[in-house]
Amino acid sequence: MKGKLPGVLRLLAALGAALLILLVPISMLLLPVSRQLYNAQELGASVRHPPSWSPVETESKTEIRPTAVRKSPPWFKAAFQARSWMGHDDLGRSLLFRLLPGFLVSLVVGLSAAAISVIIGATWGVVAGYAGGRLDLVMMRIVDVLQGLPYILLVILLKVGLSRPLIAWFGGNSRTVDLVILVMAVSGVSWLTMARMVRTQVLSIRSLGFVEAAKACGAGPFHILRRHVLPNLTGTIIVYATLVVPQAILQESFLSFLGIGIQQPTPSLGRLAADGVQAVNTFVGYWWLLVFPCGLLVLTLLTLNVLGDWLLDRLDPRLGSVSPP
Repeated sequence: MKGKLPGVLRLLAALGAALLILLVPISMLLLPVSRQLYNAQELGASVRHPPSWSPVETESKTEIRPTAVRKSPPWFKAAFQARSWMGHDDLGRSLLFRLLPGFLVSLVVGLSAAAISVIIGATWGVVAGYAGGRLDLVMMRIVDVLQGLPYILLVILLKVGLSRPLIAWFGGNSRTVDLVILVMAVSGVSWLTMARMVRTQVLSIRSLGFVEAAKACGAGPFHILRRHVLPNLTGTIIVYATLVVPQAILQESFLSFLGIGIQQPTPSLGRLAADGVQAVNTFVGYWWLLVFPCGLLVLTLLTLNVLGDWLLDRLDPRLGSVSPP
């Protein structure tokens, strides 16, 4: 019989999921506003101004740059008026309009890394587990070598080795290059565990009776993989994919916090948390610069992890029996 998540975790997961479901479309709808305001500086009284329900008036009594706000549609102006709800950072930039695109950047990194790691890891694990023999031995030793490499060293090597070619490829867009390298670094490590999990499942499924019966009937390896092996791997792959997303977001936040991930002025949850730590000291604490990014990061990670646990409880083949199609 399958277990159940504790009631408190289920409630937190439901509330967090509801908030994230609202936050994702809101962030995407406000992306045109965020793209113009995430790096726009209100100098003067707005520098490190605490959260306020009313827009902060600058000392010069001028509109925030860009001045195109005056010619914008009403919905843009309404969103513009909410720029002070979460305060401003040390350059007078609206934390709200840095947090919304930063959340999307971290989510894109997590989803992209999860997709790449699932594709590479599942393919690697299926081939190694079904082929067996020397090919399996060689492929898994490669996984062992890659897992033995220091993670930070791998990121630095990718950044040093690929920055110039990618910058030339993307026409000098260094922000896109930072994002691509970060996704490559996170997914380049995440697929290793996926490969081991899938290989273990394939070894178990390959020895079951219905697979042996298919072989006795003359079924080829591709037919067996398509009809018998892959359908029984779906639960494992889905569960692991949901667990990779929060791991990738956390790794992105960690690398951006160290300064080797997303670079200024592009926002991400890790980049905003790093800026918030620098703004908190023993004399004056600009708490909103740390509380809001870290709070959203914790909420996102908690919700995705509980979602992964729930899917594990529902789809883990070890809680049930592997059956033929």
